[in-house]
Amino acid sequence: MGPRAARTTAALATGLVGAAGLAAVALRDPHVPGSWGTCPVLALTGLPCPGCGGLRATADLLAGRPLEALGSNALAVVLVVGAVAVWTVWALAAVRGRPSPVPRLVAAVTDRRVAVGAVLLVAFTVLRWLPATAPLLGP
Repeated sequence: MGPRAARTTAALATGLVGAAGLAAVALRDPHVPGSWGTCPVLALTGLPCPGCGGLRATADLLAGRPLEALGSNALAVVLVVGAVAVWTVWALAAVRGRPSPVPRLVAAVTDRRVAVGAVLLVAFTVLRWLPATAPLLGP
């Protein structure tokens, strides 16, 4: 197998794994309480973690309800849409026989960018807990 075929196979295999995950979310409705278990952070503390509502947001995106998705977990919406965009760029480059820009994106992740991402994640989490912003950002 040549390098182009290997890149295409890797991109398509990753897409199939992602599609299987999305199919599972579409087939098992996360809006039904307990259908995917309970968040341990929420169960132990009563406070939503940054991922709480992520499955519901993904299901709403798949159903074509972006506003409801944002209401379940805005961070999950950004991450899911971003992951699909990155995969699409990767897969198109592989199919066209061009080098993928994804390694350049990964190489651009510096300690400073990781720190900024961590601060944003903590800020999102804390904002979900505040009574004034919980209706907007809560799960």
